[in-house]
Parts: sequence; C-alpha cells; structure tokens
Amino acid sequence: MSHYIAITEAERAAMLQAVGVADTADLFVDVPAAKRFPTLNLPAPLSEPELVRELLAMSGQNAHAHSHPIFLGAGAYNHFVPAAVDQILRRGEFYTAYTPYQPEISQGTLQSIFEYQSLITSLTGMEIANASHYDGATALAEAAIMALNVVRGRRKIIVARNVNPQYRAVLRTYLQALDVTITGDETPGSGVAEALAQVDDQTALVILQSPDFMGQIHDLRGVAEQVQAQGALLCLHFDPIALGLFQTPGEVGADIATAEGQPLGIGLNFGGPYLGIFTTKQKHVHKIAGRIVGITKDVDGQLAYVLTLRAREQDIRRERATSNICTNQALMALAATVYMSLMGKQGMHRVAELCYHRAHYAAAEIAKLPGYRVLTSGTFFKEFAVALPRPAAEINAVLRSQGIIGGYDLANDEPQLGNAMLLAVTEMTSKADIDRLVGVLGGI
Repeated sequence: MSHYIAITEAERAAMLQAVGVADTADLFVDVPAAKRFPTLNLPAPLSEPELVRELLAMSGQNAHAHSHPIFLGAGAYNHFVPAAVDQILRRGEFYTAYTPYQPEISQGTLQSIFEYQSLITSLTGMEIANASHYDGATALAEAAIMALNVVRGRRKIIVARNVNPQYRAVLRTYLQALDVTITGDETPGSGVAEALAQVDDQTALVILQSPDFMGQIHDLRGVAEQVQAQGALLCLHFDPIALGLFQTPGEVGADIATAEGQPLGIGLNFGGPYLGIFTTKQKHVHKIAGRIVGITKDVDGQLAYVLTLRAREQDIRRERATSNICTNQALMALAATVYMSLMGKQGMHRVAELCYHRAHYAAAEIAKLPGYRVLTSGTFFKEFAVALPRPAAEINAVLRSQGIIGGYDLANDEPQLGNAMLLAVTEMTSKADIDRLVGVLGGI
C-alpha cells in the first residue's frame, strides 16, 4: 500500500469496475497516444526568459474575452471588472484567507463579510444575507434544503422549466437521497404560469428565475402572495446586475432569493471560483445555511465583528445541522463587495441600462437577417434566444474562424426549438462588436 495512494489492488479493481473500465490506462484513451505518458515527446529545456516568451506566444493563440467579442453567457458573463478589485484581493491579508476557524481573531475578514452582507441586502431588498455559498447553483439547492426545514411535512418542490438547466441538475443531485418530489420543469415550454398551477398543500417551495435562462424578465407582482396562500415558500433566482434596473426580490415578496454573484466584479476565471448569493427573511434566520457575521461590542466597549447563528455540522450536533456547508467564498464575496462599493447605485443602474439596450439592439439587428428569428418574447435583459438557419455548432465554428466567440447551443437543453442558440450581450459588448456579429451571421 502506498503512503500517497492508499488503496489496495482489490479496491482499485472495484473502482474500475464501478466506472466501467478494465484498466487504469483506459481512463486516458481520450488523450492522443503521442501526448500520453510515457511516450511524451517533450522539447529541450529552456531558460526562464525563453520559457516565458514561449508560453506568451502559446497563450496568444487562445480566444478569450479580452481579445475577442464574446456572446456566450448561460450563467457566466463577460462583465467589466475594475482594476481596483484585483488589487485589493491580492493583498496578503485577504488573498490567503480561508474559513476563519477562530473567527473573532480575524476581524478584517469578518468585517469584509459583514460589508458584503449589508450591500447584498441593500441591493436585493431582502432582510438577511449569509456570508455566501460556492456558486449560484449551490445557493439554489440550499434554498430547497432550507424550505424543507421551514415548511415541515411537505416534500414537494416546484421548479420552473425556464430556470437554468444546470441549476436544476444540481438541485436534483443535492436532493436525490431525500424523499422529495421535484416537479414543474418536465414539459418543454413550461414556465412561471405552469409552475404556479401545480402549487398545492404538499408544496414546500416554488423556484422561479427572472431574468430566466432565456433572458426574459417576468413581472412577478402578486406571485409571492399566491404561493404563500398555499402555505409554501417562494424562491426567486435573480441576476444581480438586473437589479440595477428591474424589480428586486424584496419588492416581489420572495421568501428566499438566490443568485450567481459572478457578474459582480468576478472574472470568467475558466468557470470558477464563483459566488453563491443567498438571502431570506429575518424570520427564517435560524434555518439559514452557512454563516452570518454580526456586530457587537467587546469587554472594552469597542466595536467587534463575530460569527453568529452557525447552523452547520461543525458547530452544532450533526443531526440538527441544516446543511453541510461549512465555509463561504470569502475572497469572491470581497470582490463583489469592492465592485458594488465602486459602482454605487448610479453605476449599477448604468451597467444594467447598457446591458439592456445593447442586447435589444443586437436582437433587433439579428431579427432583420433572413433565416434568423428572435425566440425570446417580451422584455428581456442581456440574453435572448435566436432560431438559426443551420445548427448552432456549425455557426459557432464559423464565428470562431472570424475571431468571435458565439452563443450557447440550445440543442441539448431545449431540443424542441430546433437549431437555436442563446446570445449574451453585456456592457463589454460594443456596437461595433454587435455589428460585426450581425455581418458574419448574415453571410452564413
């Protein structure tokens, strides 16, 4: 038995059988043989300056958000990140911070979390925000767990079809070991109205998203009252940038509101790390997952930040824990805090305006092209779906050849739409970028 790979040959064989392969080497069949150990044909060693030059040349071949127009969204977006965000994050006292297991000693970390909570509640109009989760999907799944603890005896969760399909998949993974029925999203084309029609006396939670996966904004006035009249809770998943222009979860009357915080000063980062925003009402504070930072005074009467209401497995009896979440995305929460502080109300409003108007300009121009049709109806924010004359994969290949990163292929998530893609437009997308996209699409 190795000190570093502590499994026996029998255990190894059992694991290989479980994943359906005969040998460890079979796990690497997708790697070209010429690039696979031990037949690697590595070049001669280089000096440090030569190596840096070589790596820079290689990286220049990559298509990325700073060198190419990007119209890919579906949950991760190319928003502007002020330089001050990165400079503050890289300070040593923040950059190395993890979970403060002796939290009251980490006053700076606790203050940054407290400021994050305060800004999030101000942005959303909700009463309580926790210290954050891993990402938007995690936050949404934790909302379901919390609802089951708040609304006792009910085991039905309704999720609208137009909620991000990746979030719906995480939700089912989270709850697969529990006696819970997840429904509402089985039928293509179903949305808010269809989800609300299924609310009954067994429903614990209704999950809606606005702007939804297709970018559409929903007027949710009166929806919370309709759900709550049946004794259930309403969870609204939102885009934090959209709140600079549209109704907030607090105005809607949501019991829980969650979001992916990546648009708030966090780069695309190859898919992570991201930020899960979780908010709720004060009356549910004892059921909230994760941690909350509060303010008190120490023995000398000085202001002090403390962790409070840590209803998780490391702080209370495991059988009473509401979640296994035992940390938060402190560094990403700090990035969002710096971003919101820099932007302010006017800045957030302006970014939302730019996203809205540029997306609608792009949609209007694409709709003029023969063979193309905008599928997202009504008011949309920064994303919209487009019917295409050819498969999205083919069109995206043409766009890549022209230095444009295209949209999200909807073939797997919404096959009934036929050839279609989801296009995202943010404040980083210029009119020239949109016109260039339209020109290439028109030539296909």
